[in-house]
Amino acid sequence: MSMAVGSLDDDDDLVADINTTPLVDVMLVLLIIFLITIPVVIQSIPVALPKERNLPTQTKPDNVVIAVNRDGDVFWNNQLVADEAKLLDQLKEVAKKTPQPEVHIRGDREGRYEFVGRVVFACQRAGILKIGFITEPPARGGR
Repeated sequence: MSMAVGSLDDDDDLVADINTTPLVDVMLVLLIIFLITIPVVIQSIPVALPKERNLPTQTKPDNVVIAVNRDGDVFWNNQLVADEAKLLDQLKEVAKKTPQPEVHIRGDREGRYEFVGRVVFACQRAGILKIGFITEPPARGGR
């Protein structure tokens, strides 16, 4: 004799299909978020950015080269400058010349930016209009 535990009409069978409704809901939410945020990210003010160029330094006899070593010592055309007041006085004398010479600053890679910043500030206080930084050109080719 056989006996049935439940009714034969039970729909309690295991479902072998994956319910994709939550997956579709999540994907639609992500799609809406991307559609809203992408135009905001892409919009920017059109600006013509400068191109990289490596021009050789044109050394003129009246150009002033100021070197700053890693310890903060300042050199005016290879001559040590004792203090900031003397540097400022020398820069003021150069600023009076017509045409005004350029000041090229060579800062040591290992030095603190503060040392170079003091020289730039002294140039500004003296009224120097053209200040440039001497750097090494980037290495071309392989490393």
